[in-house]
Amino acid sequence: MTDRPVIDWRWIGSHLDDLWDLTVEHIVLTVIAVGVGFVLSFGLALVILRWRPAYGPITAIAGIMYTIPSLALFALLVPITGLSTLTAEIALVSYTLLILVRTIVIGVDGVPVDAREAADGMGFTSRGRLLRVELPLALPVIVAGLRIATVTTIGLVTVSALIGQGGLGRLINDGLQRGFPTMTITGAVMSVLLAIVADVLFVLTLRRLTPWQHVRRSDP
Repeated sequence: MTDRPVIDWRWIGSHLDDLWDLTVEHIVLTVIAVGVGFVLSFGLALVILRWRPAYGPITAIAGIMYTIPSLALFALLVPITGLSTLTAEIALVSYTLLILVRTIVIGVDGVPVDAREAADGMGFTSRGRLLRVELPLALPVIVAGLRIATVTTIGLVTVSALIGQGGLGRLINDGLQRGFPTMTITGAVMSVLLAIVADVLFVLTLRRLTPWQHVRRSDP
């Protein structure tokens, strides 16, 4: 009796198209979740910045949604939205809100007072100051929040394989069910690599968007 190899490279080589399709599905699910989550979080952050008493209730609700286990959330949603992409996205978006709302508010609040006063002295309206001064200066913090939300979502997408979605999570789930470690390991490794690539892209993007920080750090 010969031992079966842990990794069947021939299987991987014959399923490259399937691996590509699952990777694209994983990326699409992640991008939609983080994109929708950011839009919602940006709107909620604007409400908080305009009316500070809203911070507690909004973050409390987002915190509750963040702490609900994914399996429990799927169990609540499936009877309503079925085994669909919508079910997966509702769950994924809900896990981004707390991270993004907090980082947007913290980033804007961290803008130096003298920068705000200079903007006011130049005649900016509150909206103009937000768009042209506060948000650009808050970019490092906001992008840091997006990095965390994206990497977290990439991991959570795999769990949605339990409802028929999940991208690379399908490999992990199918591999466990079939007792075929090649599928499980391939799905796990590719998910980790996807998270690493996303993190690097955010770092490079931040450097392009905030060149003044790079120059400041390079000064002797």
